[in-house]
Amino acid sequence: MGAVTSLAKENKPTGSVKPIVDLTAADMERVNKLILSKAGSDVEMIPEVANHLISSGGKRLRPMLTLATASMFGYRGDYHVYLATSVEFMHTATLLHDDVVDESDMRRGKSSARMIWGNQASVLVGDFLLGQAFRMMVETGSMEALKVLSNAAAVIAEGEVLQLSVAKKMETTEADYIAVISGKTAELFAAAAEVGPIIAGAPEAERKALRDYGMALGLAFQLVDDVLDYGGSSADLGKNVGDDFREGKVTMPIILAHQRGNEDEKAFWRKAIEDGENDDAALEKARRLIARHNALSDSISRALSYGEAARAALAPLPMSAGRHALEEVIDYCIARIS
Repeated sequence: MGAVTSLAKENKPTGSVKPIVDLTAADMERVNKLILSKAGSDVEMIPEVANHLISSGGKRLRPMLTLATASMFGYRGDYHVYLATSVEFMHTATLLHDDVVDESDMRRGKSSARMIWGNQASVLVGDFLLGQAFRMMVETGSMEALKVLSNAAAVIAEGEVLQLSVAKKMETTEADYIAVISGKTAELFAAAAEVGPIIAGAPEAERKALRDYGMALGLAFQLVDDVLDYGGSSADLGKNVGDDFREGKVTMPIILAHQRGNEDEKAFWRKAIEDGENDDAALEKARRLIARHNALSDSISRALSYGEAARAALAPLPMSAGRHALEEVIDYCIARIS
């Protein structure tokens, strides 16, 4: 996949999570302690399953967005920590549920929870974490924050169901796929960025700007994941390369390659995606076709466009350490392509 590597080296932004990590370090210590506390239960299996994923090395970018955006407006209370922890629990719950739906055997570079404890435990522990998330939202006393995050939970579920409904269907359009990832991925980024200014009492315009930022960032983030599934490595993804292909997911690189292909190529995609003929040889052919039609580089271009939209959303906000950190996150998300 040399074309992807070349494009990445020539054009990709150079970003870092260090500014947002440094900005939120003290509050993230509090979040991590609260995560351990709220993941606890007298039912032994619950903390075992929860901690398997919670402690597996995710960067916790979403809760950092909540902490950073609250700090941008001078918030000094405790409730942003509760909301950030709620966001992380929502994310963890969706990962547990997704691995069951997708029948994934790896998550963040190790065996998924469902492979160790089974599907039933994974689903039920995910439900427990969602319940704990909503308990913490209620504790903040902010109906607006509760409204945003509860709406996000519903939209995420809708996105997952929509993804299921278009899986293995080669008539899926680019617009269909953007609708899927807007729900299942970008909505939680948007909510995480929005509840920070809400709890800090920021004006509506600033709140909307940060929601728009989070939505565009989430879309860029997911498009990069789409690219990595065909042009990255297991270390980049934390799961097996080609899992999207094997699961029949019609992601942006496939949509573009299929649209641009001849009749023989379209027949290959139908057999691979719709009929499940997706062995290693088929994966290699898929990668060749995707490269032939510049589907990875054009997917990267779309990610870059959403990154610019995220940057534009921040433009009305005054320059600060928080805004700088959020801008660096945009570049970091896209720079994962290597």
